[in-house]
Amino acid sequence: MSMHTDALIVGAGPAGLSLAISLAQAGLQVTVLEQQAAAALQQPQPDGREIALTHPSVHTLQRLGSWELLQPHERGQICEAQIHDGPVGQRPMLAIEATGSGLGQLGHIVPNHALRRTAWEVASRTPGVEIITEAQVTCVTIHPSHAEVRYTRQDQGARCEAPALTAPLVVAADSRFSAMRRMLGVGAQMTDFGRTVIVCRLRHTLPHEDIAHECFGYERTLAILPLQPDPDTGELLCSAVITTDSADAQQLMQLEPADFAAHVQREFQDRLGPMELMGERHSYPLVATYAHRFSGQRWALLGDAAVGMHPVTAHGFNLGLAGVERLTAAVQGARQAGQDWGDAAVLQPYAQGHHRHAFPIFAGTNTVVKLYTDARPLPRIVRQVVLQGARHLPPLKAAIAAQLTGRSPWQMIRAQLKSTPLGR
Repeated sequence: MSMHTDALIVGAGPAGLSLAISLAQAGLQVTVLEQQAAAALQQPQPDGREIALTHPSVHTLQRLGSWELLQPHERGQICEAQIHDGPVGQRPMLAIEATGSGLGQLGHIVPNHALRRTAWEVASRTPGVEIITEAQVTCVTIHPSHAEVRYTRQDQGARCEAPALTAPLVVAADSRFSAMRRMLGVGAQMTDFGRTVIVCRLRHTLPHEDIAHECFGYERTLAILPLQPDPDTGELLCSAVITTDSADAQQLMQLEPADFAAHVQREFQDRLGPMELMGERHSYPLVATYAHRFSGQRWALLGDAAVGMHPVTAHGFNLGLAGVERLTAAVQGARQAGQDWGDAAVLQPYAQGHHRHAFPIFAGTNTVVKLYTDARPLPRIVRQVVLQGARHLPPLKAAIAAQLTGRSPWQMIRAQLKSTPLGR
């Protein structure tokens, strides 16, 4: 059968578009189907989310060509992460530093809408990539030799059936609530934390020194992330991420902007001085997902469709980009060997490697979240023991730093040992 394309990707988020670029760079013809209109992809609106990127993720974006398209004020850095148990300043905190790691910073921080914009900019001009917008997938059929995708498109105000598309491989990259995943008959572990995340930007007066803070309160969690100064005014900026129950989130969202900013300022013990809300507050329900399978005959899952993370460890998009590298390697290797890159056996190494990488992070994150949002006395004691133990165990701190940077724990431990007098 004559195939329409070499690979079909459903979902033009930054993970799906990054895969399209990567496969096209490897010599494949790629078609991307996306529900949104082209205008929304070309100039995505700020959604409040700031994405912490590991060093391997930055290298992937550099390879794809999207990193260079980010504006200087969109490329922040995290040089240190401080973890607080309970109210800020009440107990000694755990500091994870880039110093001694062999790296200039723990990672970078980039607005989500900037990642979406630059992915579109590169993908839309990459030879071999076709993006079909305003497309609603209605059916996926897996045949022995190919996958067939049927979809509708908007035409003069009405939805019309479009010609079916065929390819040796179809990839679902359409969010953690993936309709494609369901059409493929793949279930997922859904962890509904019963909580809401509020994200926003704030102006402040005292320098943040490129330090990220994760403050585990007994009723809510507050993260303060360092951003680059406002490019127009030079004012200092940070991102606030509040995780709380739905009732509390509703009350916070209803506060007047000045009252909300004052509330965050008090929660953070005035460490960044007076604060002022910049732009809108955005809220999202907190649900983590982990697909039962990542690949099969003629299909694969990518990004949040495979693993949708709790934001506390900031690994969601990093896992997506790791998946891009792993899936590209599997497809490219099969193509060079003259093999069918949609065959289940060819895709299995991608699924296994991605599971080995993602599951410890996913399970560990969920455990940390449950421990640090439980106000009962015993969990409080356990988390204090964990934090205080980590403060005095360099290998454990190195392991945490490895998760933040994307390097292996052994790399971080060796780097820290070399930075000590004994190591020298």
